[in-house]
Amino acid sequence: MSVRDTGPQATSRTGAGAAEPAPHAAAPAPGRQGGPWRGRVPPPLPRIGPLGWVLIATRGAAVVSVLLIGVLLILPLRAVERVFSGPRRPVTGPWVQGVCRLSLWCMGIGWRRRGTPMTGPGAAVANHSSWLDILVLNAAMPVFFVSKAEVAGWPGINILTRVTNTHFVTRDPRLARQQADEFAARTRAGHRLLFFPEGTSTDGRRVLPFKPTLFQAFLDPGLPQGLAIQPVTASYHAPRGRDESFYGWWNDMALGPHLLAVLAEPWPGRVAVTLHPPIPVAGESRKTLSARSEAAVRGALDA
Repeated sequence: MSVRDTGPQATSRTGAGAAEPAPHAAAPAPGRQGGPWRGRVPPPLPRIGPLGWVLIATRGAAVVSVLLIGVLLILPLRAVERVFSGPRRPVTGPWVQGVCRLSLWCMGIGWRRRGTPMTGPGAAVANHSSWLDILVLNAAMPVFFVSKAEVAGWPGINILTRVTNTHFVTRDPRLARQQADEFAARTRAGHRLLFFPEGTSTDGRRVLPFKPTLFQAFLDPGLPQGLAIQPVTASYHAPRGRDESFYGWWNDMALGPHLLAVLAEPWPGRVAVTLHPPIPVAGESRKTLSARSEAAVRGALDA
């Protein structure tokens, strides 16, 4: 789970294997720490007419129903998994995928995937454009978002983060080693953690520079052998007649009005998710991992 200014937490090692939080983790923004991207002023949202309110009611009810049923059924499925599969998620991972794909369909957003999910141990990194990334990227492959610990206490959001087993991190040097061990344990268990190396969301029309410090976590010696990083690009295409950044959520945009605008849109928009070939971590540095991942994500968005 991730929202606009809640970037992923990473660790960087100092000394003999010690770890400390990366300086720009938790809530960074390019050029200014702790705030959203402000590269451009968001265009005004479309006015909602009578048809729009009908679509909000019908689509909203459908999405809420899908998510509610998904949440209620995932709990017993998780209980069965704990008995037979331990920490692995062979059933609930695909289940969440299906719930997210159905939710996007109910919202009137076309979705498709290019590429193949990686199968070995590793993590994923992606560009960040919107709150819709939660549904879009979960629909592409089973992933677990990385988010700052404060999100765990947000009303409503905290329920979703717990159900989806979001990986929470804290910017506290005293907990750095513990958090690095937790990251390694989840990776060994087959969990695909997903990071947003830009550190903030954009208008969906660009990729901001990736932060190399966030890639230091992938070099920890406690991680499995053969570790790889899979870059992922989410490319949003606005509905007919709308601003190209219609699905983007950035700057100081309020969530409620943007959510209503998306639900009220009569013309279908679409999003394409590109899963790039995994990048083996062996022999790479945090800078080369960052550069190669950014190039892959940026190339697909530009295309």
